[in-house]
Amino acid sequence: MIVKNKAENVAAESTETADMERDIVNRRLFDAPRDRVFRAFSDPGLLATWWGPNGFTNTIHEFDLRPAGKWRLTMHGPNGADYENESVFRQVAPPERIVFTHLEPVHRFDMTMDFGESNGQTTLTWRMRFDSVEECAKVRPFIEAANEQTFDRLAECLRKMV
Repeated sequence: MIVKNKAENVAAESTETADMERDIVNRRLFDAPRDRVFRAFSDPGLLATWWGPNGFTNTIHEFDLRPAGKWRLTMHGPNGADYENESVFRQVAPPERIVFTHLEPVHRFDMTMDFGESNGQTTLTWRMRFDSVEECAKVRPFIEAANEQTFDRLAECLRKMV
């Protein structure tokens, strides 16, 4: 039996709270089997059609879905601006989980994508963990809404997939 004193419990709770304050979590239930949802991400041709918030298009330059593999893309914004992105995959466990570190530009974060299946439907959970509470707080209003728009676009892609 492990007994923690009150100070240890407070420290553990403080760490957990700080971690939660560095996280942005979006979750959506999709009416599609997990393999299909996973394929929508793992196939760069499909991914390019739905990744990003409304109005964005993508050019994928490199997509090596394996641990240490790179993902480089240009997101083309509706305002005409181009946003270069580079990530490195850390974990790939088809069709259950993908973890990558987003390196550039602007903000760095770790993304964990969990694909849960139940009765032919898929719950997709995205957890973005930023390096600091301050960075997370700065981008949270935009990112939470952008992720929901991205989920909307993914739902449309899944409806069109065979």
